[in-house]
Amino acid sequence: MLDLNPLLAIRQAIRQGPLLAVTAAAASLALYLQLRPVLRDIQHPPEEHTVTRARARVDAEERQRLTDVKVSAEDEPPYPMDVFPGGRQFKTVYGTIQVFEWGPEDGEKVLMMHGLSTPCIALGDMAKEFVNKGYRVMIFDLFGRGYSDAPNDLKHDARLYTTQILLVLSSSPLPWTGSSAFHIVGFSLGGSIAVAFAAYHASMLRSATLICPGGLIRTSHISPRSRFLYSSGLIPDWLRLRRLHSSLAPRNGAPSADVPEEVKDADMDFDEVPIAADQPCVRIGDVVRWQLEGNAGFVPSYLSTIRSALVYRRHDRVWRVLGDELARRRTTDAPPGLPGGRICLITAERDAIVVKDELIEDTKALFCIDAADLHVLKGGHEIAVSRGKDLASIAIGSWNRQH
Repeated sequence: MLDLNPLLAIRQAIRQGPLLAVTAAAASLALYLQLRPVLRDIQHPPEEHTVTRARARVDAEERQRLTDVKVSAEDEPPYPMDVFPGGRQFKTVYGTIQVFEWGPEDGEKVLMMHGLSTPCIALGDMAKEFVNKGYRVMIFDLFGRGYSDAPNDLKHDARLYTTQILLVLSSSPLPWTGSSAFHIVGFSLGGSIAVAFAAYHASMLRSATLICPGGLIRTSHISPRSRFLYSSGLIPDWLRLRRLHSSLAPRNGAPSADVPEEVKDADMDFDEVPIAADQPCVRIGDVVRWQLEGNAGFVPSYLSTIRSALVYRRHDRVWRVLGDELARRRTTDAPPGLPGGRICLITAERDAIVVKDELIEDTKALFCIDAADLHVLKGGHEIAVSRGKDLASIAIGSWNRQH
């Protein structure tokens, strides 16, 4: 019987002759390579090396178990686990997901998705306004953000995030599936994810609202330095992640986490925007800095998402699929979902990331002029955070017109 250690097998075979040595070495190496994943999994249970736990959530859960431990105001994180009503930690095979759901149980349902770098607290003002208007809202932290774990053996692409949406919907005690079951609202990266979901699950949606959506940002906006950092084979992954971690850390006067460093003409520092109207002292940068410290899955997820064509425009097939679905719903024999065959598209005049004129040009080319209810607001990429109430009102008005 051949030993599973190829070096030992070679030594044993050499004593018996050169030909036998070569044969034994080849067979032993092939067997070893086949069995190595199995042996590794025996030594380490799969969940230990396929999911990066969000330490911030683990620490918060531990504090909750220790009822005599009280967190002082100074030690309160910029994103408390109970920041919104209806919070739950939903366990899945991909890791635990942080979800919030609140509002009238009989209200129309709204699912909201945040951007590339900021967890769902950034959409708090908008979510609260939907609830005030009588809607049932569900928001959640994407994998690797906030209090959500990160699967580290999978690409963070449209397939993974679409699966996450379906998992989140299944976590509710209320029905969120069926024909025209809910509205979907996505900001920045969340807008790109919303497009992917709507393209293949259009029948489930009452509407789709995209706010400064990613996915169509032209690759000409990527600096040579960023291209090298994201994709060069000359950089080992450990060094790439370390450099990216450093570049994402908010600093006064430095580019923010959601703004590429090559952008020089943004109207304001994204990191300095208050996270909510009732939390003016807590800035986006505070939340991003806390996330970098408390969620080790954030930076790898950020990098994987960038590489998976959810931010920059590397191919637009999924947008064309959605365009076809919208066109089908502007016919007399329209299938269910996305009634009227239109989306609500909201962009900002001075957005230095999702450039208004480029987004409008590309959307018209991929869809048609009748497929988008377009709104242009004053401000930059921060409008989903700083003008959440206004955006909620615009979205509701668009939904009512489509019906």
